Amino acid sequence: MNSKLVTLAIRTFQRAQMIKAVLIKNGIDTEIHNLNLENPEVAVGVRVRIKETDLPKALKIVEEVEKDWEKAIPVSKAKKVLIPIDYADMVKITIDYGFLFAAKLHAEIEFLYAYYIPTFTINSNSEISTYSLTNNDLLRRTINAANADAENLKNILKKRIEEGELPTVKFRFVTKQGVPDEVIPEYCKKSMPDLIVMGTNGRKVTNELIGSVAAEVMEVALSPVFAIPQQASNAHEIHRIGFLTNFDQTDLIAIDKTIELFKTDRLELFFIHASDKNNAWSEVMISGIKTYFSNHYPAITTSYSLINKPDSPALIEDFLQKNNIDLLAFNTHKRRLFARLFNPGLAYKMVLQSNTKLFVMHV
Repeated sequence: MNSKLVTLAIRTFQRAQMIKAVLIKNGIDTEIHNLNLENPEVAVGVRVRIKETDLPKALKIVEEVEKDWEKAIPVSKAKKVLIPIDYADMVKITIDYGFLFAAKLHAEIEFLYAYYIPTFTINSNSEISTYSLTNNDLLRRTINAANADAENLKNILKKRIEEGELPTVKFRFVTKQGVPDEVIPEYCKKSMPDLIVMGTNGRKVTNELIGSVAAEVMEVALSPVFAIPQQASNAHEIHRIGFLTNFDQTDLIAIDKTIELFKTDRLELFFIHASDKNNAWSEVMISGIKTYFSNHYPAITTSYSLINKPDSPALIEDFLQKNNIDLLAFNTHKRRLFARLFNPGLAYKMVLQSNTKLFVMHV
């Protein structure tokens, strides 16, 4: 195999062998490589690698065959779109996009509400003593209020579906006790939704480092996250997408996922590379992407730009606004808690500073 190899997928050895057999049967040369990790004890699979020119065809084949394999499993997991909500600060556009994508993915919607009950309550001083609810009373009242809010929202959604404002999609409500910053990321990791749709700010808008649940979900969830800024006005079709690339091989897979979810007749892709390294090398890599997309996605209009500072959300946001970008998409990698706290990733920074919708993947 003399052509450049790219990683198609990371799977268990047994599943990788099955994929290899199917691809070879379809005329696609395939190799299996061990993962080269700094910590081999956490290795969970092997790389399935193919020629770069075979990537679009191979992606479609693997997607279809893995769907068939999943159907053969007695208990199959239905596709799911997760929408974390705050009943006190519901944003209509979040629901609209959630239903739009659920219909497109043939998925069900799960609304997740997290509530917090203090460990104890004190409401007295030296001169005045007033009635203080016990923890059980608070819990009961909070749950009752959440159930009432869920019932109210359910009736609103049913009416909007009946009137044709929303597509017909099954939905249900999940209520969990705990701090939203902890409950929502943890639930996302356990339930593994196909897509997470959420606003970038809750009821309290803040620029604090730990101020955004959406940013935390983007950092830790393995599922793709579609995040909507508070300033967004309506759920319109997305046509102009900025894709932030580091020229990593996994970006090709992430780009394909982005195109599949946001595919329209007038889709435009703006590739953005932010770096302070040698611009000549960046130009070479950009040229390679141009060639790849002209061959594999001739119907999609593409543009390419270089930003000199690699970690400047302000410059990226300025580019997005000047070019009327509807959505910024990028692939990111899960990092350790210490690194997230003291060296926050681009997802965190863009959530706190951007007025553009975000689509973040972990490929």
